[in-house]
Amino acid sequence: MKAQAREVILMPLIEAENLVKVFKVAKRKQGLTGAVINLFHPEYMIIRAVDGISFTIDKGEIVGFIGPNGAGKSTTIKMMCGILNPTSGWVKINGLSPQKNRKAVVSKLGVVFGQRTQLYWDLRLGESFELAKRIYKVDNEVYNMNLKAMDDILKIGELIDIPVRQLSLGQRMRGELAMAMIHSPSVLFLDEPSIGLDAEAKYAVREFIKSINEKMGTTVILTTHDLNEVEQLCRRLIVLNKGRIIEDASLSVITDKIISRRILIIDLDEDVNDIDHPAAQVVKKEGLRVWMQFQRSKITAAQLVSDLSRKLKIRDISIQEPDIEEVIREVYKGTAQ
Repeated sequence: MKAQAREVILMPLIEAENLVKVFKVAKRKQGLTGAVINLFHPEYMIIRAVDGISFTIDKGEIVGFIGPNGAGKSTTIKMMCGILNPTSGWVKINGLSPQKNRKAVVSKLGVVFGQRTQLYWDLRLGESFELAKRIYKVDNEVYNMNLKAMDDILKIGELIDIPVRQLSLGQRMRGELAMAMIHSPSVLFLDEPSIGLDAEAKYAVREFIKSINEKMGTTVILTTHDLNEVEQLCRRLIVLNKGRIIEDASLSVITDKIISRRILIIDLDEDVNDIDHPAAQVVKKEGLRVWMQFQRSKITAAQLVSDLSRKLKIRDISIQEPDIEEVIREVYKGTAQ
């Protein structure tokens, strides 16, 4: 008898179900009287930083968590890392709870917070790496291999003997990223890793993320306000506002949903005044170049070009996609009411 093939069902690497985090925050009254009231009769308000969100993330994804300040991004990251306990709901990584199985889960995670260092201020950068090696019990062969990989990506060899306190912000971030990968984590959490960095340092961060994802298969969870990072790195976006998920899709899908209009740019061989189409509108004309706006829900770019080429001599065409800042601004605006 032939053995029956079994269907292999791959579980998501990260699962979150009805995740809620509530903070109890004291109300502060002004002045001396207010200080006395605060001391003896404090009043509190309840803030739902994360309000019942659910999602799954598969191995090898690069997922951007974006949203305005106070949307719940960092709080969600901290619950996934096991730093914070959910008020209700649950999160699992590789089927384990970061809160209940903290040691097992944390040993497979790398974390970088842009505004908080994990390097040892008074030690050489290399000594910080060596301490991480001991903490995570990384054997010499794996440690040396990872250090070489990080040097190839981040050029940290030139920084290894410099005390952390003497590193520039960009150099220190390179050290932070390298240290997070010393123990070969399967998931890397990056919370605003490029905040305050110059263009060159931001480029190094982006190249690092691409490289570890492609070469090591590392799953990357990224929170950022840098929309260039979002556009260049994130295959999927989870957009939060007021503690809730308002979009969960690729940037292109979100763009099509929020802003369906596109601009077709046509370069003509000869000047023509009669450029019209029932499904498009001329919004600008400069010499032999024409900009036409159309709705993708009404006509495709290919069909529009085909229709126009029957009566116009077209030398070149291009499509102007909506600016990512405009898309994200529209997403936020839609939840502001």
